Amino acid sequence: MKALGRHILVEFTDCNPDILNDVDRVEKSMVEAANTAGATVINSTFHHFSPWGISGVVVIQESHLAIHTWPEYRYAAVDLFTCGETVDPWVSFEHLKKAFQSNKYSALEMNRGSMHLMKRDDFKPKKRNDAEPIAPGTAHRIERNVWFTDKDDLQALSLRYNEVLFNESSPFQQVRVFDTPSFGKMLTINNMVMCTERDEAHYHEMIVHPAMQLLSSHAENVLVIGGGDGGTIREVLKYPNVKNVTMVEIDEAVIRASKEHLPKLASAFNNPKLNLIIGDGIDFIKKAEAHTYDLIIVDGSDPVGPAEGLFTAAFYKDCHKSLKAHGLLVSQGESPLFHQKTFVDLHRCIRTLFGDKNAATMLFYAPSYPTGMWSFQIASKKPFNPILDLNPEKAAQFSKEKQLHYYNEGVHIGSFSLPNFVKQMLEV
Repeated sequence: MKALGRHILVEFTDCNPDILNDVDRVEKSMVEAANTAGATVINSTFHHFSPWGISGVVVIQESHLAIHTWPEYRYAAVDLFTCGETVDPWVSFEHLKKAFQSNKYSALEMNRGSMHLMKRDDFKPKKRNDAEPIAPGTAHRIERNVWFTDKDDLQALSLRYNEVLFNESSPFQQVRVFDTPSFGKMLTINNMVMCTERDEAHYHEMIVHPAMQLLSSHAENVLVIGGGDGGTIREVLKYPNVKNVTMVEIDEAVIRASKEHLPKLASAFNNPKLNLIIGDGIDFIKKAEAHTYDLIIVDGSDPVGPAEGLFTAAFYKDCHKSLKAHGLLVSQGESPLFHQKTFVDLHRCIRTLFGDKNAATMLFYAPSYPTGMWSFQIASKKPFNPILDLNPEKAAQFSKEKQLHYYNEGVHIGSFSLPNFVKQMLEV
């Protein structure tokens, strides 16, 4: 039966889940499958979703190859559609079966546009397409359009990227560095955005400078838990009065990725004041001596995987014990719009341990984080007012001398001025 096109619907099962969750590998396999079958590739568009799953299409001059993967089920749904008689979609099928290491599969071929059911119309378009067909085998530039997507069930952030610079699955998590055209290099952990070159200063300046400015010259001994990209210790070590910084990071792969590809963030790793420990921050603070630190910064990722224990009452009780009498705690607090329950629960936990008048929430903005609005929780062992206790002239001078990108005295004051909906959430 003569037809305009051949359409194969394929279900690959019992595949290698790591392959199905690797957007670069899937995209390259799909492009290779098209090339192997003799198709002429025009462009490719692929998305990597968080926490897993890939969707994409390879547009060929003869039609398209499309895919969506469910790594958690070891399953990929593939759509192979070719027009004309020169391209055999079954060649693409065989290539993908091997590429995905599929042990089971099913496939259904359909003829699309059966000629005996149609009559050709004497159609003459008013405007012809400008694009001329590409001769088979002609060298030409394929436009790659590959996307990373950090999403939950209701919303998503997508960034186009050029290539993956670092990709390692450590014993704790998957660490990647992407090269993006709009945000520069981007560090992700378990397919969630940790920081980008474009807006990392928003996060790292705000996790450090409000507390350091409130402590004035009293911050000599600082503990950072997490923060493997190095941005937090970089900001802490801008203060000459700091004598010692202890950093406890559980995953050396994060540090290595940052040193190799994010040197601006990793610039302080060779500072002689730094005591770098590769280990479990939760266990470290549990064993730490009481009244040791002037400032403890909890620079952890979202409350999953190895960071899950950083969001418990037992952990913050140990932090309280380890602070000096004038000491401050700062903790990454999630987004009031994205993780409402975690945001509220963490604030209430810290407020219960430190006291109602000893805890506050500050907000800042980072475009690469879900919703753009993010928070830090800050607490003191004694009553404090993070606005009235600030020396604005000193903060302004510091911001100017260090050429800070985000933080200044006005931002400090504004970050503690909470919107009404946040006040209602926190009951403050």
